[in-house]
Amino acid sequence: MQKFLPRNLQTIAVALLVAGIIFLGFSGYLNTVTSSALSPVVGIQSWISSRYLAVVEFITVPRDVASLRARNAELESQVFNLQARVVDLEQQLREAQVLYALLDFARSRPENQYVAAAVIGRDPSPFLHYIFIDHGSDDGLRHGMPVVTEQGLVGRVDAVTARAARVQLITDPATVVNVRLQSQDVDVMLTGSITGDVNLEMIPQDMEMKPGELILTSGLGGSYPQDVVVGQVVSVRKRENDLFQSASVQPVVDFRNLRAVLVITNFRPVDIGPLMPAQNP
Repeated sequence: MQKFLPRNLQTIAVALLVAGIIFLGFSGYLNTVTSSALSPVVGIQSWISSRYLAVVEFITVPRDVASLRARNAELESQVFNLQARVVDLEQQLREAQVLYALLDFARSRPENQYVAAAVIGRDPSPFLHYIFIDHGSDDGLRHGMPVVTEQGLVGRVDAVTARAARVQLITDPATVVNVRLQSQDVDVMLTGSITGDVNLEMIPQDMEMKPGELILTSGLGGSYPQDVVVGQVVSVRKRENDLFQSASVQPVVDFRNLRAVLVITNFRPVDIGPLMPAQNP
């Protein structure tokens, strides 16, 4: 009996010690002691964790960078393809808009028959003003046929092959077009120039002309149909001692951005050259 008593006392003492420690822990009296005791352990754990993360990053970062570079190259390729696609769609949209405009113009003048053609080249000479189109005699084109756009007069067919044609622009120095002013019943002559400027010549001195006057084909001479818009008067040059006055004209057609044209195929130009009286030398 006496042997079991000390053992019971030991058990009771241990239980009281544990209960006391638990009481002190819940009461907050052991926080300082616990923090002091665990600080070295936490520091060691943080050091080990930082070194472990550094080793992991050292091993995995090169692989991640290579993956990111490959992904970046793939995305750049996709962006380039999309940009090329956008440019192609914009080009197709512009071409469609031009074709729709030409179609509307043709519908507004049902008395004429047209062949639509694309501009495939330009004369490289700085002194000549010609374009080349992708339709020719196989499509019914003939020398002298007028060429227009929805904006107005372009010129006329100057030479033809089976599948292509050369068009002389109204800006060419050899071009002469009989025109009239929309606001006045006066026929004048429009000429091109080496520089590409378009001018009105042979304007009577007594005619009052102002900038902004609209110029139309008159139909005289048999080279062009009537009432095709040519351009607008920009400035007037008038001198007292000259027999005629002249004027600068701004064509309505943007020749630099010309992409498609209409050839009037049912118009037959009349050659009046043989009917002109011979000039004595």
